[in-house]
Amino acid sequence: MNTALIVAPHADDETLGCGGTILKLVEQGYQVHWLLVTGMTRSTGYSDAQITARKAEIQEASTAYGFTATHELKLPPARLDMLPKGDIIGPICKVVAEVKPSLVFTVYRNDAHSDHEIVFDAVMSATKSFRYPFVKKVLAYETMSETDFGMKPEDGGFRPNVFFDISGYLNKKLDILDIFESEVHDFPFPRSRTALEALARVRGVQCNSEAAEAFMLIKEIV
Repeated sequence: MNTALIVAPHADDETLGCGGTILKLVEQGYQVHWLLVTGMTRSTGYSDAQITARKAEIQEASTAYGFTATHELKLPPARLDMLPKGDIIGPICKVVAEVKPSLVFTVYRNDAHSDHEIVFDAVMSATKSFRYPFVKKVLAYETMSETDFGMKPEDGGFRPNVFFDISGYLNKKLDILDIFESEVHDFPFPRSRTALEALARVRGVQCNSEAAEAFMLIKEIV
């Protein structure tokens, strides 16, 4: 059985970056696991109402995708840079060792959000070939509102070299995006149905399909 692990620093990153790909992999028979690195808690300033709403969104999205399992680390959002690296790498390694994915998706390192950079580095540590030989491919996805705003002078930009045709999955991806009500707003806000569809159409043009999601290949073992 092929297994994929989708690593998301925050709930909705997975949908923005690879929602259509997730749906496609599930339909192809993959066991797809969702790893949420951060989570809302009262200690990080979220209200009980926000926590309850987010829990419901995660459950609804998980069901809509058909994930085999959802793994929540509940680390503090926007505060990962305050934690010892081992406190992030360790829990991710534990999930990787448990799931044993052959395919891993993670965020792009040079996104604007510091959590994304930290999660990328942690995933690289958690997919070292000599410790996790079952991991055969690692791909980085783009996240609207983060990848496109990552303007570090030393960064060459997100330059995709792998494309997944999601022509038959785009509408459902956009419907799942709507589940995250607090994160989605009207166009021209980047996390909107219109913006996400526009990106999918552009990526589709780049690989001769109606709609696509784009990735940077980080590692592949053949």
